[in-house]
Amino acid sequence: MRINLQNENTMKTKQTKLGFSWTFLLFGWFVPLLRGDWKWFFITFIGTVVLGYLTSGIAVLIIQIAFSVIYNKLYIKDLLQSGFKPSDDFSDKAINGAGL
Repeated sequence: MRINLQNENTMKTKQTKLGFSWTFLLFGWFVPLLRGDWKWFFITFIGTVVLGYLTSGIAVLIIQIAFSVIYNKLYIKDLLQSGFKPSDDFSDKAINGAGL
């Protein structure tokens, strides 16, 4: 389900998906990099490199599955904290229903 968020100060609009992140499952830390989500890029990149090295790559799969489940929610939560608000009723209800 896609939701629309708008920053009232900058009038910037973002459309993002709420729920499981297939893109993170397939592309890993490239997703936060391409979205400009620097905090989660560094966390997932360093975690993937360090744990991947220590476990011969097994942890990379575990990290990608775990973050596929939670990444979109973390991304939306960070957007809401930075001043974005739902731009329509559907998005507002979806965010409230997801516990954000």
